[in-house]
Amino acid sequence: MDRARGSAPRHGVLRRLRYWLEWALLRSGVALVRLMPPTMAARAIGKGWRWVAPFNRRHQRALENIRHAFPDMPVDQREALARDAWENLGQVMAETLQLDRIVADRSRFEFDVDGVRETVGEGGAVIVSMHAGNWEVTALGGHAAGWQTAGVYQALKNPLTETLLHDLRAPVYPAGLFAKGHDTARRLLSLARSGGRVAMLADLRDLRGVVVPFFGREAYATPYPATIALAARVPLIACRVIRLPGSRFRIEAEVVPMPQSGDRKADALEATRRYHARFETWIREYPEQWMWIMRKWIDGPAR
Repeated sequence: MDRARGSAPRHGVLRRLRYWLEWALLRSGVALVRLMPPTMAARAIGKGWRWVAPFNRRHQRALENIRHAFPDMPVDQREALARDAWENLGQVMAETLQLDRIVADRSRFEFDVDGVRETVGEGGAVIVSMHAGNWEVTALGGHAAGWQTAGVYQALKNPLTETLLHDLRAPVYPAGLFAKGHDTARRLLSLARSGGRVAMLADLRDLRGVVVPFFGREAYATPYPATIALAARVPLIACRVIRLPGSRFRIEAEVVPMPQSGDRKADALEATRRYHARFETWIREYPEQWMWIMRKWIDGPAR
């Protein structure tokens, strides 16, 4: 008993020390990356990830996911695709650390959002996107439509690095950037009902969610965005970011047709299927820009 009591404070000290070290490393990385122009930094770090990341065990998971998605693709092309995806992920990391500079340069962006602007009008909307291109700039599609957009994200355990990364992202979401939590759904529903626009990434695994077809296999998915859109009676918008050369981006959005059977649970499932079908089509167009390391599928790699 005494030994257990004595270990708790020691573990707390070690945890705080680890948090400070992680923060210091991240802060140093931010400072180093910001010494370079955004495009140069993204290119350099992207190339570094292309060659270093395949030594990570997640590389095998990516290869396995690619094999299932593209069964006719030769082995060497699957390897090249996985490395391309790692390079994109490295670029995203570098660009996130200079998000303010990238967002301020609107010449880096092209938009195709006129159709959804007309559909939404002055009302609220729920926007779903995926980990492709550079998802950190998804909300700029809302800016182009003249919207004040709120965002949702998964908070980090380390409160120091969490604050640093939150502060980098927050300016992109003028209506607020909310960490996932017990009270978040209620706040987002209230926001959507009052005419707000809420953006969230919806391609991650959700073990408490629903199961939908994705690349020919059953995959875990979150019905959260569809549930909010149905409850608030607002349009559901699917949005994607396409990476262009030189840390430039094209942002496109389209309306997801919402079922109206009266069975809200069944309608949320069907809407989730529909936006996952749209995600799959988009990913097949630019497979090198999606994050293939996810553990999304029921029969996928355990690690």
